[in-house]
Amino acid sequence: MGKHIVAQRRGHGSLTYRSPSHRHLAEIKHLSNGNYSIDDIIQAPGRNAPLLSLKNEQNEISYMIAFNGAFKGQKLYAGEVGNSNNGTTTTLSKIEDGTYVYNIENHPGDGGKFCRTAGSSGLIISHGNSVSIKLPSGKTRELNPNCKATVGVVAGSGARDIPILKAGKHIKYLQSKAKRPYTVRGVAMNAVNHPHGGGNHQHVGGPSTVARGSPPGAKVGRLSPKRRDKKW
Repeated sequence: MGKHIVAQRRGHGSLTYRSPSHRHLAEIKHLSNGNYSIDDIIQAPGRNAPLLSLKNEQNEISYMIAFNGAFKGQKLYAGEVGNSNNGTTTTLSKIEDGTYVYNIENHPGDGGKFCRTAGSSGLIISHGNSVSIKLPSGKTRELNPNCKATVGVVAGSGARDIPILKAGKHIKYLQSKAKRPYTVRGVAMNAVNHPHGGGNHQHVGGPSTVARGSPPGAKVGRLSPKRRDKKW
């Protein structure tokens, strides 16, 4: 009798394949309107960009993704204001064309979905009924002018340039993000571990496409081709 493949084991949600959320500081969303000062710059598990620990006027602590040039004691503002100072959080309608922004909302109030990793940022191109933003992928996105974003570029742009050197360190590095450090091909496994495994040489042994009606745990890899002829 065979075993469940890795994709199915991940779908069951065991601790082995789940991100250790108890180590994460907080869910990072946009700040409430008000004045803040940077209390500390910290490295958070599960992120390749540093975080800023902020205090408001009531000495309440909140967190945001750090930007290039941030320093302890710096004053920040969040709210309906039209300036391009790094670290200012406001709606896209208040930010000028040609400004770099990060932690951009996809819909007003979702807390930020785009450009949250180290060194990333989006460029505001134009304003109108919607705001055009060029993302790091090169694609242009039209967003609601009421979506919020933070002015600046995410700090830690050299995070990907650091050599890891050892496989064990790579596993630990990705463990807090619940990402797999390597992928083993099914044809390289034994027959007990994967439907493609076993045999005297590496071959799939049959059609490699996956049925459209497969359950979520099995619907991985190459999906079956779509019907192209007319259904009479």
